[in-house]
Amino acid sequence: MMSNIKNIAKIIGSPESELLEYKAVLPPARSLAQLIAAFANSEGGLIILGVNDANGEVKITGLSEDFQANGVTHKAIDLLSPKPEVHYEYITQEGKRLYVIQVEKSKSAIAVENKIYTRKGNQNILSNPEVRRTSTNQLPEISKLANDLINFRTGNTGAKSKFIDHYSGVLNIIDDLRNLLYPVSATIPTTNQEGKILMRILLSSCADNFEIYLSDLLYEIYLANPSTLKSNQQVAIKEVLDCADMQEFVLYWAKKKLGKLQRGSVKGFISDNHQIKDLNILDETEQDKIEKILQIRHLYAHRNGVVDEKFLQFYPGQFNLNDEHQLSTIEILSHFSYLADIVDAIDHAAIRKYQLATI
Repeated sequence: MMSNIKNIAKIIGSPESELLEYKAVLPPARSLAQLIAAFANSEGGLIILGVNDANGEVKITGLSEDFQANGVTHKAIDLLSPKPEVHYEYITQEGKRLYVIQVEKSKSAIAVENKIYTRKGNQNILSNPEVRRTSTNQLPEISKLANDLINFRTGNTGAKSKFIDHYSGVLNIIDDLRNLLYPVSATIPTTNQEGKILMRILLSSCADNFEIYLSDLLYEIYLANPSTLKSNQQVAIKEVLDCADMQEFVLYWAKKKLGKLQRGSVKGFISDNHQIKDLNILDETEQDKIEKILQIRHLYAHRNGVVDEKFLQFYPGQFNLNDEHQLSTIEILSHFSYLADIVDAIDHAAIRKYQLATI
């Protein structure tokens, strides 16, 4: 089947199908692994990087030479179990550099993090989703957010896919442990000591994953548009040498950009990262809302929920120093729903602006 790569000029222009996928930019390894697995678990096929398929119009755009697709492909294959037969190489078409990955049909199921993907038309489908029975007394707020997360899975970045996986798991925990988290009512904070600890852990975990999403998204933007990484900011030589390759440095740099956000300064993070600021999703009002949620996270993660003076600056007149801060299940679900909506809006805007690869 290697001849397909050699005859790529005859293939480009055909619509995406069960056997063909175009990506305008270099996707991160996890996203590419899911795509390779889907082809291997179906009839095999071609993935062509550097070609954009927008509204049915196939256009050769070329890949940036700032990153090497071989490195990302190797990391993607390492995520697969067992390893399928994959061929890949750079080619030149219309004077532009493309990267072609040919995936052979596998005789055994190929998994990515224990998940099995297949191709249906030009879509990748998770064929072994975790099936959970919906309890008859499930909170409506849990049902709504769970359905929202399912709907959010269409045409998203790899960063958003990870975010949704985590939030879905947290919802399952809240639904399973109602006796700990809302033994009396979902509108009343639990008095159970283990429930209080668990609630703090869940809130902190979801706030952390919002930050992880932003870091992963920056990485995808840098891979897709290397020029957005260029600035006059100084970098220590050790920081570069400690990374195995350019892709690893870019991921390191994306995570480093989260420093201000992790210290509770949402506005500082937005100001320093024009890639997110230019999406025009997070205005002053949204930044204030996010900052307040992250302050609760800081209180839960570092003070066991005991109100300190810094927290009072964000919630003036609402609490007293050394009070125990608690959230009801309804309140914590409201915060989760808000962050999920923000991620959905950011993701769609970033895909449009930077032509990010979707899964």
